[in-house]
Amino acid sequence: MRTRQDIEKLEDTILAPYAMRSKDSGGRKYKEDRHEIRTCYQRDRDRVIHSEAFRKMEYKTQVFVIYEGDYYRTRLTHTIEVAQIARTIGRNLQFNEDLIEAIALAHDLGHPPFGHAGEKALNHIMASAKPKLKFNHNQRSFDIVTGLEKRYPNFDGLNLTKEVLVGILKHSTGYDKPGDSHYNKFVDEGPTLEAKVVDMADSLAYLSHDIDDGITSGCITGDDLKASQLWKKAYKRVDSTLEIKNKEIFKYQIVKALIDMQMKDLLSFSRQKLRKINFKSSKEVKRYTYKNPKNTIIGFSPSMKKERAALQKILEKKLYHHYRVIRMTDKAKRIINDLFKVYIKTPKQLSEKIYQRDRKCRRNEKYKIICNYIASMTDRFAIDEHKRLFDPDEKV
Repeated sequence: MRTRQDIEKLEDTILAPYAMRSKDSGGRKYKEDRHEIRTCYQRDRDRVIHSEAFRKMEYKTQVFVIYEGDYYRTRLTHTIEVAQIARTIGRNLQFNEDLIEAIALAHDLGHPPFGHAGEKALNHIMASAKPKLKFNHNQRSFDIVTGLEKRYPNFDGLNLTKEVLVGILKHSTGYDKPGDSHYNKFVDEGPTLEAKVVDMADSLAYLSHDIDDGITSGCITGDDLKASQLWKKAYKRVDSTLEIKNKEIFKYQIVKALIDMQMKDLLSFSRQKLRKINFKSSKEVKRYTYKNPKNTIIGFSPSMKKERAALQKILEKKLYHHYRVIRMTDKAKRIINDLFKVYIKTPKQLSEKIYQRDRKCRRNEKYKIICNYIASMTDRFAIDEHKRLFDPDEKV
């Protein structure tokens, strides 16, 4: 049987000097005995997968709300795709794949129903509190794994390692903003290279897979995307006769080519940066990323960034602002606003588990309780709850 110590010795052999080794982890908030056959990051990954919040992502929106069809990506399938892409990058750069996977699988746990539309709605609501509050899904992902999930007798949360917690809290892409810097003791902690890989994998997955879903929905077409140089390059790599013979396979091959080109560019650019900086250890990495948060280590070349930005603009115009998507997002915001208004007016409509009757709460405390409850909902539950509360013909 291969023990944890055997795996940790293997890491010394196969990982780059600046990769995060399991044995060097900053540890957990609550002390636990080490596992006999799993490293600390393998345990973190498994705890995330077995969490309630992870299961709920199956019924949370990526771009298209679940009632639009079974084909489209959900927050869960997106998360799995991010983990797969991130592990491929990590393996090639000789990083710790288990740490990458743990961060990737946890990075979207805090998303509310209806994707970014839901997040904007909740953030707008919380801004109306006095003093103003915020809703940030990275912040909530952190709150889930540090307290809201209750699975263990001796502590709340999942008691994940410091490196995973920092990777969750400081996750950053064009869509994802890090949690408040003053929020916890990790304010002075820089993320690992493994966390940076997850950031880039998330960005890569968004662009490529939203194209897949967009074409399938009919909201965008190949003609819409022809203004993009990146799309044109991908188009040239695919058998053009497929566009007529089998449009489905043609679409898959185009998306595959887009991912492949971005992946190779990212790996090439990142290797160059790593050689130039020449980190000696993961400690050096953390110091560097803390002091230079805007410096790119794992990322795309300037030319690829430009091409991706141009393609992203097309998606913004043609897909994210398509009338069908706008209708979905506006309806989602209405549902969330309606639910909040009802709950804040009469919080006793909530179960005792959510809102304790004998507890005297200030208004801002009520905002937080209700916001967290709505954020925990799946799309389906939020829609059904809205019907129960607002449809006079609905049986309670």
